[in-house]
Amino acid sequence: MKRKAHVSEEQVRRMILECSSGPNLHVKLELVDTLERLCIDYHYEKEIENVLRRVHEEEDDTDNHYDLHTTALRFYLLRKHGYYASPDVFQRFRDEEGNFTRDDNNNGTRSMLSLYNAAHLRIHGEEILDDAIVFTRNYLQSVVKHLQSPMADEVCSALRTPLFRRPRRVEARHYISVYDKLPTRNETILEFAKLDFGILQSLYCEELNILTMWWKELQLQDHLSFARDRMVEMHFWMLGVLFEPQYSYGRTMLTKLFIFVSIFDDIYDNYSTLEESKLFTEAIERWDEEAAEELPGYMKFFYKKVLTTMKSIETDLKLQGNKHVDYVKNLLIDATRCFYNEVKWRSEGADQVAATVEEHLKISVPSSCCMHVPVYAFVAMGNDVTTDDAINWGMAYPKIITSSCIVGRLLNDIASHEREQGSSSSSSSTVEACMREHGGITKEEAYAKLRELVEESWMDIAGECLRPGG
Repeated sequence: MKRKAHVSEEQVRRMILECSSGPNLHVKLELVDTLERLCIDYHYEKEIENVLRRVHEEEDDTDNHYDLHTTALRFYLLRKHGYYASPDVFQRFRDEEGNFTRDDNNNGTRSMLSLYNAAHLRIHGEEILDDAIVFTRNYLQSVVKHLQSPMADEVCSALRTPLFRRPRRVEARHYISVYDKLPTRNETILEFAKLDFGILQSLYCEELNILTMWWKELQLQDHLSFARDRMVEMHFWMLGVLFEPQYSYGRTMLTKLFIFVSIFDDIYDNYSTLEESKLFTEAIERWDEEAAEELPGYMKFFYKKVLTTMKSIETDLKLQGNKHVDYVKNLLIDATRCFYNEVKWRSEGADQVAATVEEHLKISVPSSCCMHVPVYAFVAMGNDVTTDDAINWGMAYPKIITSSCIVGRLLNDIASHEREQGSSSSSSSTVEACMREHGGITKEEAYAKLRELVEESWMDIAGECLRPGG
């Protein structure tokens, strides 16, 4: 498979180089979009960057020469790669009533779908894109039941999750089956995508084998019966962070670390008393096996396993020449402090009187540990990719990471709120805070308001992705 994939890889590379020097913008954009959705673009980062840099540098005359689909695809790809593209290019596709007009061909639905995906890369203040989302969503919802595969599959997927927000490996699996049905498919690209997917899938299975043996050897469930077994789930999550083959160790490392973070969450949120939480946090801060003697029985075994695993990870990183080893321990200590701060906050009843969702998020965002995921990934990526400045930047909660944490926290609270009704944790949810802030509104109204905050956070993320100076 690897030999065949190498041959196909070079054939596709030649396609990109030939295409990049050609005059046809539509062909260039379709090729880049296809490679990215099939998740084989990581083989051609420099080539794709050159194509999009040239597209961005060309005179912005899409409003004079190109249809809605091409205009939207250009906007989407440029914004996705950090180039500023003006939403004014969509003005000529609106009628006097403000509705967006479809292309005058048989691809009207595809144009609306492209505009829908492009508009979700909006930043604050772009009203035309706000309007585009509402219009295209209504249009796609009205036509989806009349569509046939693969367009029906595409529209359904977009209405569930806009393209920019999808995990890349999940999208690759989905789009391989879609692309296989397209009459315009390129057989070389399709073959390479299938080979590459199979090769990486095999690697992921090897990693799961290693992780499964490690998990069984820990024997944690024999001592912590309340803790969730999320090993496979955590590995799947980490594919959304680092999917490339060169980061195999990083994925394994991240999975182990966040297995522990998940168990921390179970201990602090559902099982331990406030005093036990304090003792465990202090023991993690001390970071030595003697501290285990002061812990309750069920914590001692787990604490020693954490230290042993962390020492093993630190040894591996040192052997790799990784200069960022100290952050591994420091980030885990920080995670336990975040969990303890929230437990203490709840025990004092502060969550019951938090005046606003914003006040609630000041405590609940750090305890989501969404900051720790990308920063641990920075560490795992090694010296060639990461600097201390990048790691410290991430740990300082810049807007893009804070906004990502808010998205994760709010969507998690919305999804779990109904399930947790009546439990101790439901009272500390941002849903409850939102209901109190707005004078006892219904939970459905609170969900709607929190989803508005999610969309605002996505706009912050899109804005932070833009390169300085456009």
